[in-house]
Amino acid sequence: MNLFDLSGKVAVVTGGTHGLGMAMAEGLASAGAELAITSTTPSKLDEALEYYRSKGYSATGYLFDVTDEREAAQKVALMLATHGKIDILVNNAGIIKRVPALEMDVADFRKVIDVDLTGPFIMSQLVGKHMIKRHSGKIINICSMMSELGRDNVVAYASAKGGLKMLTKNLATEWAKHNIQVNGIGPGYFATTQTEPIRVDGHPFNDFIISRTPEGRWGNPEDLAGTAIFLASDASRFINGHIIYVDGGILATIGKPANE
Repeated sequence: MNLFDLSGKVAVVTGGTHGLGMAMAEGLASAGAELAITSTTPSKLDEALEYYRSKGYSATGYLFDVTDEREAAQKVALMLATHGKIDILVNNAGIIKRVPALEMDVADFRKVIDVDLTGPFIMSQLVGKHMIKRHSGKIINICSMMSELGRDNVVAYASAKGGLKMLTKNLATEWAKHNIQVNGIGPGYFATTQTEPIRVDGHPFNDFIISRTPEGRWGNPEDLAGTAIFLASDASRFINGHIIYVDGGILATIGKPANE
């Protein structure tokens, strides 16, 4: 089990203040990692830090926008000064805008690409320089099933997450020689506060997810913790450039026949 031990490791989790980001951050902390959490919202950051500390985890917060290269550089430098190193980077911060492709403003498309794809590149580049000097590091990009599949009204999100999959593979290709593993996690559909209003019997989307998922349920946020720990630990030291889909089997099947 020492392969999964993160004691003494410093993990940066962008957007680790709520939802799936918080679930993964808590998983890393439960394995022994010291957390550095980022957010753009002061109240969310304060609430998250209070929660982590109430659980006995070591957590520090950093308020900045990952798409702002200058600000991100300053905060990464502060992280290194505070913690001495960064062993793990989880690029989780992201947004989605649900708009039909023909109706989407170009400015909104660019915003999603900026947060969901350019932000992870900026953070990976900044932290990657440090990891290369140390000849060690783990980068985990939070992709999506939209890294593989299209869906109505998420053209910008799917474009960004498809790009994030290829960013993951390309960084793995360039940095593997420095003992840096760059992998991704592709969450399926999870039971979060955002999906709570539609996770009721009779709601068309809820019924669709239940019928489309071989496990017949929504994922629980803690279902992501094990995958995050695995990719952040020595257990995955020869795994590079892969996306692990935690989706209850959705991508494994074409779905049930309509008459079944």
